[in-house]
Amino acid sequence: QLQLVESGGGLVQPGGSLTLSCVASGLYFDRNAIGWFRQAPGKGREGVSCIHRGRGSPEYADSAQGRFTISRDNAKKTVYLQMTNLKPDDTAVYYCASVSTILTVPCTLSETTYRSWGRGTQVTVSS
Repeated sequence: QLQLVESGGGLVQPGGSLTLSCVASGLYFDRNAIGWFRQAPGKGREGVSCIHRGRGSPEYADSAQGRFTISRDNAKKTVYLQMTNLKPDDTAVYYCASVSTILTVPCTLSETTYRSWGRGTQVTVSS
């Protein structure tokens, strides 16, 4: 299993942008699907986006579609989540998670699929 560390969170005004990073350590990063999840105060954790280990299209929650972009750099063992046009409803702790998969399996936004989790990074969208 991978060890994951998120960074890049912070305070941003509505309409602003942030890029989160998820850096992994451990073996076979390129064999893992990576997901981004978030948990707002008083709410359950929800899937935001995920990226396959292969060349399949990333997945996005409806709330992220058109505003967030996920990408990965296997050489750096890093997955990024570029967030634009941020809204107060995006305020949450953001987590990345990983699961080892086979090449043909698409990623999923179901948190129960994932085996390793980072500790999260806080994103606050407020004026």
